[in-house]
Amino acid sequence: MMNNFESLLNGFASAITPVNIAFGLLGTLLGTLVGVLPGIGPALAIALLLPITFTVSPASALIMFAAIYYGAMYGGSTTSILLNTPGESGSVMTAVEGNQMARRGRAGAALATAAIGSFIAGTIATLILALAAPSVATLAIEIGSADYVALMLLAFTTVGSLLGSSQLRGFVALTLGLVFGLIGADLQTGLTRLTFGNGSASDGLETVTVIVAIFAIGEALYIASRFKNSGWSVIPIQGKALMSKSDWRRSWKPWLRGTAIGFPLGVIPAGGSEIPTFMSYSLEKKLSKNKDEWGKGAIEGVAGPEAANNSNAAGALVPLLALGLPTTATAAVILVAFQSYQIQAGPLLFTTNPELIWALIASLFIGNTLLLILNLPLVRVWVKLLKIPRPYLFAGIVCFALLGAYALNGNIFDLQVAVVIGVIGFLFRRFGLPITPLILGLILGPNIELQFRRTLQISAGDYGALFATPLTKVLYLTMIIVLLAPAIYRLITRSKLRVKK
Repeated sequence: MMNNFESLLNGFASAITPVNIAFGLLGTLLGTLVGVLPGIGPALAIALLLPITFTVSPASALIMFAAIYYGAMYGGSTTSILLNTPGESGSVMTAVEGNQMARRGRAGAALATAAIGSFIAGTIATLILALAAPSVATLAIEIGSADYVALMLLAFTTVGSLLGSSQLRGFVALTLGLVFGLIGADLQTGLTRLTFGNGSASDGLETVTVIVAIFAIGEALYIASRFKNSGWSVIPIQGKALMSKSDWRRSWKPWLRGTAIGFPLGVIPAGGSEIPTFMSYSLEKKLSKNKDEWGKGAIEGVAGPEAANNSNAAGALVPLLALGLPTTATAAVILVAFQSYQIQAGPLLFTTNPELIWALIASLFIGNTLLLILNLPLVRVWVKLLKIPRPYLFAGIVCFALLGAYALNGNIFDLQVAVVIGVIGFLFRRFGLPITPLILGLILGPNIELQFRRTLQISAGDYGALFATPLTKVLYLTMIIVLLAPAIYRLITRSKLRVKK
């Protein structure tokens, strides 16, 4: 632990340089911006900015991307509270009570408890990240290829099962992502797969092109298909964004409980921030002494989910850095950024690139502080961004998305892929299919194939090696539980309803 503390101090020394501070500040501003604007998430913002990895140092680029990630968590609460439209998925529960508080003239208090709670949760969670990630990485060195296969299958199962309105939709999205990951030449045999004679497809689909298209073009098409020229109805902020003594007294426990819920659910592949924010909201509602306020603007319903949201973001960085295993769409895009620098995220990362990783972790503390300092005074500025006409906003997003797709290789094929994937993204939004399983399938699909083949090569073709270690048995048992849990829950719910009747 003492070594971790010393490494963290060295990380601060690397992070607190004029260049890295400037990139961190830029990331916090961009992150808040994409969080405030509905329909634009951190995954899209980072994907659009991935070309900077060709010219910017790894430390500066990753610090900026991490700041965008955290900034979007902050920014999403602003539109949830003032517009009742979550800027990103983790702010859905904040909208329930936060918007009601705004309607009662307490928008300032709602924004303040969201910002301060995010700061406290983010700081605590980042501290745990600094202590936990190196230990997890040390243990992960002992993990074999069969264990990695089981880990990735568990990630696929949990993300596919828990995201979206049904397991079927989640697994359809995951399957499509795995298919996209197979396109191109086999790394071992050199044979092309699913290219249908197109030579441009032999190198596979560009991950960045797919991510940008499915988020940007898909979202723009969906918004355009439902466009109403009425603008966004923003509730005005009355007074300053401050909390009373009563607000502080009612918020500090939900902040801590939200942190305790969000971080561990970020570490395990639980499908993003939707589940921890919902759990935090439900817990606060059960523990509240002011039950009559729920649904009318209970401050605990803002404090808990916002803390869970931000601690979940820090938790998702643990498997990313220690195992090379992304559990959210944004973490998956950050993994692509690592790969752009030929840096392998995983157990050896803390040994091969310690200065980079500790500077990144230290920058999270700095970014959290910058966000708190910037967010509350500038909240009225962020709100003015919502006055941008939506046709201009989404036309600009599509323009940058197509430019980014073409700029990667200067190839028309990538533009064609972007248009096709954009239409698929629209269909996903239209029929309620989650996007995260597709992204994870695309990125981790080739990796799980590699580890699967490696396991069989080591065991001379013995499939029993896939289940041989204690860890694989635990992981597969967990996977079965995750698959059966929704069906068991439905049976229990139906039996309770029958008893009541």
